[in-house]
Amino acid sequence: MRPIGLLAVVLASLSLSLPAHADGFDLWFSQPESTAKTNGARAKPARSTSASRASLRPASARLPARELKADRIVVKKGERRLYLMRDDRVLRSYRVSLGYTPVGHKRMKGDGRTPEGRYFIDRRNAGSHYYKALGISYPNSTDRLAAMRKGYDPGGAIMIHGQPSGRRTVRRGDWTFGCIAVSNMAIDEIWERTRLGTPIEIVP
Repeated sequence: MRPIGLLAVVLASLSLSLPAHADGFDLWFSQPESTAKTNGARAKPARSTSASRASLRPASARLPARELKADRIVVKKGERRLYLMRDDRVLRSYRVSLGYTPVGHKRMKGDGRTPEGRYFIDRRNAGSHYYKALGISYPNSTDRLAAMRKGYDPGGAIMIHGQPSGRRTVRRGDWTFGCIAVSNMAIDEIWERTRLGTPIEIVP
């Protein structure tokens, strides 16, 4: 058989093994992954990169903000603001009133100052003379030592609290004896979003 005739026979046999489609090789080798068939059903498209990243986030990052607990509290005295923080992000912020002598760190009992420094929530009182109160761990060992060296009583009972019991309006200005006062609505939220041991940082 002539070489040309043998080539024709080979090509004819190959055409019988291909699908009856002009672009048979495209169907087999270039078919998009999203439309490839597996066991008679279409394969599911790959998850997007953003969805994959979301699945790797901590569960707390996917919770609604109203359900998150604060991991620390920051009070900025100069701004008269209290911030509930989580993962270095602000969950909520509230206007505050401070001691009647608001500038400077508390040194002794009766000076009317609100402490500055790092403390933590050490008690919870739902039946105080104010509408709910969260205790701040002032004085700490540093405060006691400084007061002792000067012969002072460092004072104590510093709280984050609501308005005086029975008061229906928010008292404005700096009026406490060193505590941090907020509205009753604010203390309800702070109460729910914090727990014993929550750190609090009070800065000028």
